[in-house]
Parts: sequence; structure tokens; C-alpha cells
Amino acid sequence: MHPTFIIPTGARVVALFLTGVLSAAEPLILDVWPGKAPDEAASIGPERIRMSPGLDHTQVEVTVPTRMITDITRPTITIHRPATNLDTGTAMLICPGGGYWDLYWQLEGEEVAAWLNSVGVTGVILKYRVPRRPDEPKGEPARRPLQDSQRALRLVRSKAAEWGLHEDRIGIVGFSAGGHLAIATATGFDRRTYAPIDDVDRVSCRPDFAVAVYPGYLKAKDKEELSPGIRIPTGTPPVFLVHGGDDIISPPEHSVLMYLALKRAGVPAELHVYAGTVHDFGVRTNGHPHSKWTEACIGWLRDGGLLPAIANWEFLLPLSLPSLDDTRRVGNGSGKLEQQGVPRVPSPRSR
Repeated sequence: MHPTFIIPTGARVVALFLTGVLSAAEPLILDVWPGKAPDEAASIGPERIRMSPGLDHTQVEVTVPTRMITDITRPTITIHRPATNLDTGTAMLICPGGGYWDLYWQLEGEEVAAWLNSVGVTGVILKYRVPRRPDEPKGEPARRPLQDSQRALRLVRSKAAEWGLHEDRIGIVGFSAGGHLAIATATGFDRRTYAPIDDVDRVSCRPDFAVAVYPGYLKAKDKEELSPGIRIPTGTPPVFLVHGGDDIISPPEHSVLMYLALKRAGVPAELHVYAGTVHDFGVRTNGHPHSKWTEACIGWLRDGGLLPAIANWEFLLPLSLPSLDDTRRVGNGSGKLEQQGVPRVPSPRSR
């Protein structure tokens, strides 16, 4: 079955049913590294898919379990191309969250790629290394994922001509811990995190823009300032920040302090904090204001010349994505960030 989209065109709403001729090809999967990833020593066992813990609505917006991936030692990128008649040549590397323990592959990976495809953007899901290795302390960002994201951006940019992408319109989007990874990549492009391997590593790993959605690990512990690991060098790309005002897993101060630091540094930035909203809303839609963040983001990208409009359509909205109203059910468990001094408990989401 082909995806269905709603296209607002002025006062009219038109349903477009994509045919096989217009549909994008099956996703392409590429290894991030030509051999073993750097700094990988012992095996952690086979890669696993499992369901996320059921959390209640005081913690997350999507309370029913979704698919996660963990025990990753072989990073990959999965390239989801938009339908050929929608393709704008813009691409985004997608970093799912999971506290650097797991990857929320369905909610913050595949669904994000579907949304991006609907607006003509190539979505590239990064399967970076999790869980934390023994030398990556709890409560702090893991270091190997940044190696994976730097290499992945170089790899995507090296394929720009082959894939019909504009090499100056390749951005990054991340959620929760993946939001931290997006910011770390956008601000750490001038510091190589691994030794060069091949010609791909001659290519720039600087994203042309970054989108961070309810990110963590940006605020210093017990201080109203940025984490010591975050810096804003000259050349930092434009940043779009999104957060829930009632988020207890990753409080909104992470995004607020990042926005203020970007503003002081003269980096173009936009911040959206939604009242009455908690963690884990992804790109799912409902009648609440926070579910419109994707429209605000598209407007921001277009205003910045990073995303051409598709004909005269303002945006496309995938009908196939679940709504948050369908998923607000009471679960159990806890998912607070270790970063906020809350111990990690088995299974529930740890940011």
C-alpha cells in the first residue's frame, strides 16, 4: 500500500495518493565504517530489537511501547528517499534518542524519515553505537556516537552528487540524547574525533543546519550554564530547538540555555517551548500546539533557504503516522535522565 498525504493548498485540502511511478525506492543501507568502527574492543553480543517501556503521561507523550534497537557495534545509515516528484535535494541525518543506551528506532527514526520524505527531504537514519561502553560513564554523553555521526555526515556528503543532493543543504536532526548528538555534531565539526581512514574523511562533517528536539546533556549539572562539553565555534550552523515545558526527563533548560548561548555567539537560532508538554512526542500529530512544531521547522528551513517549496504547497503531512491521542495510555516505570541525578532503572527510557 502506498502512503497517503494531505496537501493544504490555500483554503482547499487535497488528498494525494502516490502511485508506484512516483514512490521512492526501497531504503538503501550502508555501513558507516569500511571495517571495524574505531575504539571497538570486545563484542557486546548480537544486535537486538526490543520494545520500549510503557511510561505514563507525566513522563512522555507517547505512552505505548515502540520498537528500539540496542547492542549496536556496526553503525549504518538507512537512506529513505522522497518520491521523485517531491525531491528537493535537501537531506537530514536522523539521530534517534535513547539515553545512549538504546535507539528509539520507530518513534524517532522511521517516523521522522517518513515526515521528511513527505516534504521532499531525504531522511538518513543513523544507527549509532549503543549502549554505552564501560569507559563511557553514566550521566554523561557517550563519545563513540559522535565518531559515528561525524563519519556519517561525511559519507552522505560524499554521495551528494550520486544521490542528487545539494551538498550545502545537508543537515542533522536528533531527539533527546540524539538531540544532544545533533548539537555536538553541529558544534564539534572543527575537531576530528577519530583518525582519518580514507578519502571520505577528507569531506566536511559540518552540517548545514541542526534541529534538536527535547535534547538532553546540554545543561551543566546544578548550574544555569551549558555543559562543559558544549562549545560554539565560529562557523556553527543555524539551529532550531524544540522542547516541552513540562519535560521532567530532559527539562527545557537544556534548550533554553543552548538558545541563549547561540544568540550570544551570533548564530542564527530559533526556540519553541510548548506549555503542558512532556518528553517523547516525535513527529506524531494531534490537536495540541506541540504537534505543529514540524510545520514551524519547515517554515524555518524555507526562510533560511535550506528547503525549496514544492510547487505552491506549504507543507505535506503524512496521514499514516499515528496521532498522540491514539497513544496516551497509562504505563508504568520511570524514565528520568541520569543527568538530573536520578538513578537508571532497568528497561525504562534513560536520557
